[in-house]
Amino acid sequence: MTTIKHDQTTLDEQELQDMVAAADTGARIPEGVQGKFLLATAFAWSLFQLWIASPLPFYDWPLIGSFGIFNDTEARSIHLAFAVFLAFTAYPAFSRSPRHCIPLVDMALSLVAAFSAGYIFLFYEALAQRPGLPNTLDVVVAIAGILTLLEATRRTLGPPLMVVAMVFLTYTFAGPYMPEVIAHKGADLEDVINHQWITTEGVFGIALGVSSGFVFLFVLFGALLDKAGAGNYFIKVAFSLLGHLRGGPAKAAVVSSGLTGLISGSSIANVVTTGTFTIPMMKRVGFSAEKAGAVEVASSVNGQIMPPVMGAAAFLMVEYVGLSYFEVITHAFLPAVISYIALVYIVHLEALKLDMQGLPRRSEPKPFLRRIMGVLFGFIATALVSFAIYFAISWIKPVFGAWASAVIALMLAAAYFWLARIAASVPDLELDDPNSAMVELPEVAPTVKAGLHYLLPVVVLVWCLMVERLSPGLSAFWATVLMIIILLTQRPLIAWFRKQADVKAQAGKGVSELVDGMIAGARNMIGIGIATATAGIIVGAVSQTGVGSVLADLVELLSGGNLLLMLALTAVLSLILGMGLPTTANYIVVSSLLAPVVISLGQEAGLIVPLIAVHLFVFYFGIMADVTPPVGLASFAAAAVSGGDPIRTGFQAFAYSMRTAALPFLFIFNTDLLLIDVSWGQGIAVFIIATLAMLVFTAATQGFFVTRNRWYESVLMLLVAFTLFRPGFWMDQVAAPYSQINPAQLEQRADEIAAGTEMRFWINGEDEVGNPRSFLALLPMAQGETGADRLAKTGLMLAELDGRTVVDMVEFGSPAESAGFAFDQVIESVEVPQSQPAKEWFYIPAFLVMLALMLLQRRRRDNAPEMKLKTV
Repeated sequence: MTTIKHDQTTLDEQELQDMVAAADTGARIPEGVQGKFLLATAFAWSLFQLWIASPLPFYDWPLIGSFGIFNDTEARSIHLAFAVFLAFTAYPAFSRSPRHCIPLVDMALSLVAAFSAGYIFLFYEALAQRPGLPNTLDVVVAIAGILTLLEATRRTLGPPLMVVAMVFLTYTFAGPYMPEVIAHKGADLEDVINHQWITTEGVFGIALGVSSGFVFLFVLFGALLDKAGAGNYFIKVAFSLLGHLRGGPAKAAVVSSGLTGLISGSSIANVVTTGTFTIPMMKRVGFSAEKAGAVEVASSVNGQIMPPVMGAAAFLMVEYVGLSYFEVITHAFLPAVISYIALVYIVHLEALKLDMQGLPRRSEPKPFLRRIMGVLFGFIATALVSFAIYFAISWIKPVFGAWASAVIALMLAAAYFWLARIAASVPDLELDDPNSAMVELPEVAPTVKAGLHYLLPVVVLVWCLMVERLSPGLSAFWATVLMIIILLTQRPLIAWFRKQADVKAQAGKGVSELVDGMIAGARNMIGIGIATATAGIIVGAVSQTGVGSVLADLVELLSGGNLLLMLALTAVLSLILGMGLPTTANYIVVSSLLAPVVISLGQEAGLIVPLIAVHLFVFYFGIMADVTPPVGLASFAAAAVSGGDPIRTGFQAFAYSMRTAALPFLFIFNTDLLLIDVSWGQGIAVFIIATLAMLVFTAATQGFFVTRNRWYESVLMLLVAFTLFRPGFWMDQVAAPYSQINPAQLEQRADEIAAGTEMRFWINGEDEVGNPRSFLALLPMAQGETGADRLAKTGLMLAELDGRTVVDMVEFGSPAESAGFAFDQVIESVEVPQSQPAKEWFYIPAFLVMLALMLLQRRRRDNAPEMKLKTV
């Protein structure tokens, strides 16, 4: 058994596995018949999810026709029934509860919970015939379901989410007795039961639908990929490529944790699984226990913001924001990549501060120029292969027609056989002992070759999502099918290529790994399924009570109408609400409560923010709760591995994550960072400039660039970073971006406004409940012959009343109605964009200041070569 030794504590491999199990898969492993039944149930859940995601139920089978078709509501009901049953059987009630058997009480609770969750499926037709009129049985089952769901939440996820859900349920009932600022009319038991359990507004809402439709397949795919050995492969490749650099193990930890985060839905599991290897290696080259743990925490938590999975939040955003999956991951991609590049740079700066060296290689490295040429050749070759595959498939489809899928499958099989033969030509990958006296890095070429076939399912997944534009569920299904084939065949195939005699035994291992992977995928989903259902209680309470508008009023009151203060308060609230919650539930809670706050108050402050930017804003700060003390669960997990102090680890990880905290503020004001309405060329330019800006910001916050910063140098760097991120701010100070038009003269001036120009209307009106409200609305000018005609085509008709311009009529379904115009609103002013010089001119002084700082620091460093850097 591997033992990880630290200065303060010792954790063996079993303890680390228990830590992950307690957080993600359940700490109970029963023996005998109970254990087999538990594993069989988990395996059956995976089979059920594969079945409903596949096209098989819709085939016209001989004799029996199509069968096994479930609508969304039925699938959600069965999905939750599996989740709650496994929650009570796999998770003990208390720390002293038995781990190797399931008590009768837990068996009884699991059956009650499963029946309550499956009630909608079992009595679907009867419930459909009496909508909104629950009978006594409905009420009893719903009460039992909510109570058992809350207990399952406590067991699987701890008290925080359960407490939050109970608070919202209490608030729903006790609305009339609340303080005036948060009071509402309240709801009786039947209304709450119907809303929360019988309909799809609460527990069985969108969040649980995403869990059953998309998330399970991605979690199962990740579990199978990891069981096949891809997790170990990612770590070894990262170390072989980066381990020789200054602070190389830490840089490798960032990359490997990022790659693992792509297939992991849990930052805690990511910390423990990769950190077991990376944290001791970082300590070996000079990182303190706290800094080693902090690097692992920052990189693992950031895996939750990295597309394509984003801790399952990407699929929820598809439903909540109303964009396609392709659009969501396109918008989320650039900030995530920039954040990881900055984290690698943070590690580099720490290595410079501490004068660290990399780990030794087994062979002499190639000259720098040859390595650069090799990387360029690799990129070019990959691009050429990608284009060749794209055009080949584009040619195959029209030529082969109905047989195109079979031809593509044969091509995929040929690629798999070729890559498996390459893997057979090199030794199998094994983890080194990070505590050995001397660690040599694995060689790059053999390490990369050993697992290239693991990339095929990832390529299929990305191809189906990005090129074929299949649904996320169907894309994950085909990727999982290929992953199952690889799990069953990789061992015997490699043994056959190596001419080994144990091909049959290796095939048996493949079957065993497949079964283990299916079970692990289901057990990994227990917490996510429970979290999405419980978060549905919160979403249901928000829609039933209107608490979202109350929060908006509270934030507006505290911020005094200041836009930056409002965003800061929203960020803090997201951080607080996210404490102790898994990524999926975290996003559901913060987006339901706080996204409307940002949109509403932004409009009132004159900032129209795209919905995707708002959701990413609250999501980024929600996941920061995994880092931040006192509840930073990922920091506690890393400290358990490193032997460091968990609170100090958490604060250090938060310092490393400052760039992640800065990015949401930046893309709220500069949506170019989210690649919204930018061309390919503009996107590349935005990526380069934003990356440079983030590196400058990182150097400023870390207090080190070429040498240690002086205070005024850090201030100048922050100014440069702000300028590169948002040059439009300075240009707006030089040349006003808008000219004002008197609302009474709008029809006369409309002839001068180009079609498609977005006009800004400042409006006084009322909100949904009749309270006065001032806000900003954007309306593009339509085409037409006269000014009045062009304005009428937007669906807006104005009138003069007592010297004021008021909205006389808004056409139903018109652009004006979509913009928020309504009858009897008062138009205070109208603003029209006017031409400005290109905002990019401000890049020039920013780069000049940065160049001057670099030269100044180099001169200071070169003039004091005898000074040694102090350890921070």
